[in-house]
Amino acid sequence: MTPALGWTIVIVGLVLPLLHVSFSRDIAPAPKDAGCPFSPRAGWIVLVLFLGPIGWLMFMHSRRRRRNALPPDLQ
Repeated sequence: MTPALGWTIVIVGLVLPLLHVSFSRDIAPAPKDAGCPFSPRAGWIVLVLFLGPIGWLMFMHSRRRRRNALPPDLQ
């Protein structure tokens, strides 16, 4: 494996998904009565850190599921 291919895998598989989750506007705020001290964004970032591209695919799936549940005027 060449160094360029290694860096490409790291950037595409870890850095870009982390940036996408960090700056996404599609993450719902936490409910007021939630007992967790972390925000949903921090939770998704941890999932992407541990699972890499699989965590990012989970995030993309949850965004699509949430968007389909919203009424048409709020999409």
